[in-house]
Amino acid sequence: MAEPCGETDHESGKLEFSLDVPFPSSREAFIALQSLSPDREPRKGGIKKELSLSGCMLSVRWSADEARILRVSVGSFLDHLSLVLETMEAFGPPVTQ
Repeated sequence: MAEPCGETDHESGKLEFSLDVPFPSSREAFIALQSLSPDREPRKGGIKKELSLSGCMLSVRWSADEARILRVSVGSFLDHLSLVLETMEAFGPPVTQ
């Protein structure tokens, strides 16, 4: 279950959004991180996205200049996350190496 948290950094005027996505195992969280990390934002300025991993929790933090840019980036990420989760479900749990 994802836990969104939206806020505005009043000092910089940037909009911020955080999302924490729990996974059944740290291996699955790592696979999701590796699958989602290569997707850079197409726009050079106006938005920043950081992905991090802590055990079984994948955390994503956005910072944007405009609400529209933030909305598009979060929506695109959620589409990609959904595809990753569906793929993991279809292939079953990862095999340990």
